[in-house]
Amino acid sequence: MTQKEKPPHDYEGIRRQIETDYGKLSKRLQDIAKFAMEHPTDIALETIATLAKRADVQPSALIRFSKFFGYSGFSEMQRAFHTRVQERSASYKERVRELKVDLEGSEPGLIASLTQQFCNTGIYSLEELREGGNLEKMQLAIELLERAQRIFICGQRRSFPVAAYLAYSLNHADASAILLDGIGGMLGEQARTMRSGDLLCVITYPPYARESAAMIDIALEAGVPILLITDSSFCPHAAAASVCLEVHDAEVHSFKSLTASMCLSQILVTSLAFRNREELNKA
Repeated sequence: MTQKEKPPHDYEGIRRQIETDYGKLSKRLQDIAKFAMEHPTDIALETIATLAKRADVQPSALIRFSKFFGYSGFSEMQRAFHTRVQERSASYKERVRELKVDLEGSEPGLIASLTQQFCNTGIYSLEELREGGNLEKMQLAIELLERAQRIFICGQRRSFPVAAYLAYSLNHADASAILLDGIGGMLGEQARTMRSGDLLCVITYPPYARESAAMIDIALEAGVPILLITDSSFCPHAAAASVCLEVHDAEVHSFKSLTASMCLSQILVTSLAFRNREELNKA
């Protein structure tokens, strides 16, 4: 780009510019371009240090890449990538909102209307999971599960069904999973059995449960890594997590759908089971 031209302000603009100018880039900058196009959500959300490590380049190379396309620095280019995240979130919310409006004229409690609303919002949530760009983080999550001697799982209130299902299915996949259910008010006592080599998996959505925060504190004190499943990278516990998986379930008539959360659990467990089977076949 010439210095007189303004750099693209949104994701589609920078995507087209990268495709247009790809042949003008050095080999190193071409590698960054490929990485950016394959991981646009990560470019939008991760720090320059994290991205540089994952792309196997120096942070200065990411800055040179940004400046090639007319940005003052990496942060300005990152804002263009971030519009993709905002648009995807807005599109998802708008579809749910439109569905609610379409059904406002229906007879309250009509089974057909409720069936349509719950099923369609579930479909939207699954589509968001499929297209959300979580694949690399899911791979990291599976590696955490595979390395763990024991997997402690915590989900409070409406997150509890996901936690219970995850514990059940992991145990059937030959992993050692322990559900932190707090029976008898002994949640803290259960959590304090975590040791180095274990893993804490926390499922939490707004309003974030205090009990989940307490489990995270105990895990950090014990040096136990944390796999977090939540609805936003801005979750207050995200910074403490080794891996943070985002999943968006719609809320219908104050009932939070768990369709995508359950599907994510199935993906993790099934992937782990296949990896274990491959290792067994190699032995």
